[in-house]
Parts: sequence; C-alpha cells; structure tokens
Amino acid sequence: MKLSTKGRYAVMAMVDLARHAQTKPVSLSDIATRQEISLSYLEQLFARLRRAGLVKSVRGPGGGYRLARGSAETRVSEIILAVDEPIKATRCTEMGAIGCRADRSKCLTHDLWEELGNQIHAFLSSVTLLDVLERRLVSRIAEAPAAQPAANNDSSMAAAS
Repeated sequence: MKLSTKGRYAVMAMVDLARHAQTKPVSLSDIATRQEISLSYLEQLFARLRRAGLVKSVRGPGGGYRLARGSAETRVSEIILAVDEPIKATRCTEMGAIGCRADRSKCLTHDLWEELGNQIHAFLSSVTLLDVLERRLVSRIAEAPAAQPAANNDSSMAAAS
C-alpha cells in the first residue's frame, strides 16, 4: 500500500501546524515554505481539514490556522481520512461482503490485504500529532512484539526423517 502525497502532505502540514501554532495562528505560506509543499495544494488540503473540524481559520492581519483540538487529541488517521485518503491495502472495489470479483467471490488474498489495511488504520488511529512531535513512534515500534517466523515445512519434514 502506498500513501499518496495528499495524505502524507496533510500529516506533514498538521505536524508543522501543531509545532508552530503555540502562540499565534500559522499561515499556509509559512507551512508551504518550511515543508516544501505547494501553497495551492495546501489550500486545497486545508479546506478539507477545516470541513472535517480538524483546523480553525483565523482571519485578518496575523491570521492563519490553528488546530481545532490539541495535538494530543488529533489522530493521524483522522487527518488522512479528512483529505479523502482511503486507508486500505486491497485493490478490490467496494463490493462489501458479496466479494470483489466478477462472480461476486473474494479474491484469494482479499482477507490478507483487508486485514493489513485494518492494522494500518488501527496503528494510525493510535498515533497523535503529539506522538509525532515528541518522536514517540520509535519506542512504540521497538516495544512491539516481534513476529515469529512460520515453521518451514520442508525443514520440519527433513528433521523428522
């Protein structure tokens, strides 16, 4: 699964906003310069973020944007979903329980990719802007239990003979 620039840039801009909007609103042009993102692209993203209730605009001299909620309450998954970025790993169309193939069955790997998308969503839902700002992700990943490799049937059978 590849996250598009829309989702990545929205998260980058929101982290920048969280970092710099402590004392006053932040202009999109400042974010665009710091993050090397097109201003017109940011304007489109922030229109969606504002409609989703994640940011508030402040008009007038010294205006710009602020987070609508604190950085500890704003989840990365909300940002990605606000800019219409699907968090899924399947290539299947939205056919729901009836399946994703023409005969209405699921492809062989559908459940695998669907669960991967669910895990990605769960992870991004557990991460806040504050976690990103304070670089708490490395410790989360290091603390996660390591996946155990599956037993290789060929070597198991060889050992048994």
